[in-house]
Amino acid sequence: MADIFEEVDEDLKQDNAKKLWDQYGRYIIGVATVVILATAGHVGWREYVQDRQESYSERFITALSLAGDKKHSEAAAVLAALSQDASGGYGTLARFREAVERVAAGETAAAIDIYDAIADDSGTDSLYRGLAVLNSVFLQIDTGDAAALKLRVGPLMAADHPWRHSATETFAVLALQAGDLDEASKTYQQLADDLEAPQGARSRATEMLRTFGE
Repeated sequence: MADIFEEVDEDLKQDNAKKLWDQYGRYIIGVATVVILATAGHVGWREYVQDRQESYSERFITALSLAGDKKHSEAAAVLAALSQDASGGYGTLARFREAVERVAAGETAAAIDIYDAIADDSGTDSLYRGLAVLNSVFLQIDTGDAAALKLRVGPLMAADHPWRHSATETFAVLALQAGDLDEASKTYQQLADDLEAPQGARSRATEMLRTFGE
């Protein structure tokens, strides 16, 4: 008899998790994606300023102009060529920006491939490799295998990792999507209790924990 009650309790937990994901999942993804892309833009612009070279900057500006005209495929092609020719900051920036343009052009699979290539590139700084992992996961978060995506995000949650707070929030979203309310709650609690986490992330975690309790 006890086993029956345990099964019912587990079914209720999974059902509640699914309802929470259906209701809040896209909002969470939207907020987190904005944060990640905004950070990518900041990181990229810093590299752009540091490594500025006239010929590369002209090509990059051309790509931005095309993007502004909603010619995203054309912009991506310019950036792809630039990433092959440029080194250092320009090359990295071009790869990230190309992925953004691929998404805007509806070429999400190509964008994921770009992020995965950056993540696997041992010659790229670990800061950018971690960011690439997060961006790749975000693009797959609504359709990918949650268990596999959690394995990719897990290493970024290390205490000394610069993306640990974004990774922790992403891990919680994936747990929620997978129907594991207990793991999602535990992870959100970890984030809410982390005094070093950004206030926005802590507030979202606290709000999600409040929702779990309703």
